[in-house]
Amino acid sequence: MSFHHIWAVTRKELRYIQRDRATLFLVIFTPTLLLLLFAYAVTSDVEHVPLAVLDLDQSPTSRAFIQQITLGDDLDLHSRVQSMDEIEDALLHEDVDVAIVIPPGFSNDLLALRSMPLQVIIDGTEPQTGGFAVDHIARRAETFAGDMLTNQLRILGIDPEAMAPIELRVRTWFNPNLEARVDLIPGLVSMILGVPGMLVALTLAREHEHGTLEQLLATPIGRAELLLGKMGPYMISGMLNVVITTAIAMILFDVPFHGSFVLFLGLSILFFFALLSMGMIVGVFIRTQAAAMALTFLVVFLPGFFLTGIFFPLASMPPIVRMEALALPGSHYAIITRGLFITGVGLDVLWPYGIALIVLGFAFTAVAAFFFRKKLA
Repeated sequence: MSFHHIWAVTRKELRYIQRDRATLFLVIFTPTLLLLLFAYAVTSDVEHVPLAVLDLDQSPTSRAFIQQITLGDDLDLHSRVQSMDEIEDALLHEDVDVAIVIPPGFSNDLLALRSMPLQVIIDGTEPQTGGFAVDHIARRAETFAGDMLTNQLRILGIDPEAMAPIELRVRTWFNPNLEARVDLIPGLVSMILGVPGMLVALTLAREHEHGTLEQLLATPIGRAELLLGKMGPYMISGMLNVVITTAIAMILFDVPFHGSFVLFLGLSILFFFALLSMGMIVGVFIRTQAAAMALTFLVVFLPGFFLTGIFFPLASMPPIVRMEALALPGSHYAIITRGLFITGVGLDVLWPYGIALIVLGFAFTAVAAFFFRKKLA
């Protein structure tokens, strides 16, 4: 195998990418655009949910409770209604997403330490917003009731601390505020960097369509050298996108990077080696660019949503599905990106995933070279 031959094919492919503006745009800017799109779509927090309140108690306690519920930016008091009909009308016209009904005797029951009667009505057409509102209302209601209980016990001369048999202290490591973007965006980085795997499959399909593959094979370049040379430009563009997407995650979305960036680059090379080899298998069998794009989307890019552990933990998957997930380079790379971004672990923790990428890369390359030779025989 000659490095000179591999570099000759790589240089040819680089010149094509440079001259073809559509391909250049896909190679350079698509991962960045996808990261921005998915990051804003997936990690956007629900805020300013419009809230209607029907206060049938009309007591200082109920008014204090309403003030407690609407603190912050998550729930906004849209209107104070006078009847259930007004709540129904507001929900039907989508003026509010959630309503709270405070029944008569709310204050007396709470001060008597009996219960905290409360009704919450949500718009089921937006279950995510409704669930968000119910969760926040429940937590703030518990806080309000706890404060009321503490005050009543102190009035009665009872020390609230002496009545607590369990003292629970929660400490959250790595992501203290439990922000979704800190967890999801490193996973999204591993997913959108799968774009080169889609593009590399187009290279062989393009050679088939233009009838230039036979001319390449008439040269002294071997089959494996041709495949590796075709992968070269997308390896380079992929590494460029690693730097760009990491900078966007850190600067634009304020995601911390606690690990070694040099180690990240090294493991990213292994990831692209495995990913591009996987894309080459598709290019070997498909002879049109449209079909290659469609198939690589189904085989390479789409599984990144469901099988790489970004949205659904690998541990919760059935054993067969988990084995399929571990055969994808993105599954191992998602663990690497999260480990370096969030926890800052080193090679002593990430080396098994690097080994897995090396094994997958050589296995996919061998399969691509074998079937490439068979199809040309």
